[in-house]
Amino acid sequence: MLPYITDAHAHCGIQDISTTQAFDDYLSLVRGSKIKQVAMFSPVMEIYDRYDYNFQDDSDWQQRRKKSNQHLLEIGNKDLRVIPYFFIWNDFAVDQLTDKHKGIKWHRHSDEPVYHYDDPLCEKAVNEIRRRNMPVVFEEELSNTIKFIKEIASGIRIIIPHLGILNGGYNSLLNKGIWDIPNVYTDTALASTYEIKDYINRYGCQRIMFGSDFPFGDPLYELSKIERLNIPPEKKDMILGLNLKNLLIPSSGKS
Repeated sequence: MLPYITDAHAHCGIQDISTTQAFDDYLSLVRGSKIKQVAMFSPVMEIYDRYDYNFQDDSDWQQRRKKSNQHLLEIGNKDLRVIPYFFIWNDFAVDQLTDKHKGIKWHRHSDEPVYHYDDPLCEKAVNEIRRRNMPVVFEEELSNTIKFIKEIASGIRIIIPHLGILNGGYNSLLNKGIWDIPNVYTDTALASTYEIKDYINRYGCQRIMFGSDFPFGDPLYELSKIERLNIPPEKKDMILGLNLKNLLIPSSGKS
């Protein structure tokens, strides 16, 4: 049995900006449970204006992102360790990465401002992510998901959150053969029990991780979906922490 459980997907903002997505809010939900470690990303509201499709970046937003990403390096305590991920946007500011950042968050929905994949800075950022061997939690439209995995970021370890709910859907990714790709992982945040079971039946437990998507999901409820699975304890341990641990071990690089 694992000594503690790791949540591979949660959002955490700065207290005075994201009052319902702060570290203390998450801790209050999991206190007393076996969840003692959590991978955290900044909330979208601290990265770009998701409600403005024609959003134009500026120095104020760049400083806001920098402050938000830095915040994740400074939180956590003896009761809950934070694994900080760097939320990347169109300035592709990989020069801000440090050895403390353990992964990348890459995120947009179809009605939100777009990533500039044709910008040379994007290629430069991807190369730096590859050099550091950092996993990328990637949430995008289906077409961009396929292009990113197969072309732009070929070989980089990609975590598709929610079993693909917001990347075009679980079955769409299944039909496109995306789940078959060895460097593609997933998390269970907000996914249905049916999809979790179907994935495990097809692909085993080596590339799937427990996640809550706090504050949109309740960590203990999302955890209960894994605990109720009719699989051996050692398989549950993989989902509840070992897979993420193994995924992060190769992460390295120099700031």
